[in-house]
Amino acid sequence: MDPSNPVVALCAQGMTVEGTPADALRLFEQAWAIRRDDFDAAIAAHFIARHQSSLDATLHWNSLAVEHAEAVRDGRAADLLASLYLNLGDSHVRLGQYTSARNAARRAAEHLVALPAGGYRDFVAMGIDRLTHRLDAAQDSDRTS
Repeated sequence: MDPSNPVVALCAQGMTVEGTPADALRLFEQAWAIRRDDFDAAIAAHFIARHQSSLDATLHWNSLAVEHAEAVRDGRAADLLASLYLNLGDSHVRLGQYTSARNAARRAAEHLVALPAGGYRDFVAMGIDRLTHRLDAAQDSDRTS
């Protein structure tokens, strides 16, 4: 990430004050307001999603983050997509939308190859595994009900 990008800078500043959610959201919304392209929009939407008061609003912003990241054609968003799809899948699961959640988990796994080996990739892979297990458990629960 380019720290000289004003959207990235505002989001980094917002992360430092996430202990005060209203202040963090204000900075993330400022980032959204000054976005210049789909890459900027994907980043800002991702952080805005983290501070929503409803599951539907979180899904909306996670969907926007994925939509904008997928629209970036120069490769800058490639390393964001696995995590963004993971967050989208989590939003769907929380709303009981298991088919959409499973599709998002599959897409997240497909995008893992863009991440270099190491801690961050392992962290995202673990999140995908947890999401998949949650989906399997929900499916098993539906079968026994």
